[in-house]
Amino acid sequence: VQLQASGGGLVQAGGSLRLSCAASGRTESTAVMGWFRQAPGKDRVFVAAITRSGGIYYADSVKGRVTISREKNTAYLQMNTVAPEDTAVYYCAAKRSPVVNPRVARYHYWGQGTQVTVSS
Repeated sequence: VQLQASGGGLVQAGGSLRLSCAASGRTESTAVMGWFRQAPGKDRVFVAAITRSGGIYYADSVKGRVTISREKNTAYLQMNTVAPEDTAVYYCAAKRSPVVNPRVARYHYWGQGTQVTVSS
């Protein structure tokens, strides 16, 4: 499975951004697709995840500002009202079992990451 993330960039605080993650290869192994982020000097943390059937799970820190969606083998992360603390490299990930899980170690496949920078 290959995951290709895109859509990052520089955005002003209060603005919006949409990230995309396209899966290719053995896409039957992407039962769950998720987004994580890693700020400089910090651990990679869970943002949101979605199953093929539409089950969704958000981190408390982003609830109400972020929407995850999925169309077949592409996952999207719509970020609204962004703030400087949202600045990070955003990674998409996928796991084989159809159970949403926020733990980094549970995901089998990772994309290359896309930088999101929010200016104040």
